[in-house]
Amino acid sequence: MSIISSTSHTASNTATLSQRLIGAIGASILGASLVYFAGFSHIEAVHNAAHDTRHSAAFPCH
Repeated sequence: MSIISSTSHTASNTATLSQRLIGAIGASILGASLVYFAGFSHIEAVHNAAHDTRHSAAFPCH
């Protein structure tokens, strides 16, 4: 009879404060860039898609 022993390994991935701040700032810049591009785009299809999305989410935009 053989006994199989199993060990449980848990990996803890902790991010430092500076890493979290860099991620948050990067995400904010990306989001603001996308909103700026969609809102002020001269490409009518992009602007209308953003406009319709705001209305479908019940977010008044005008």
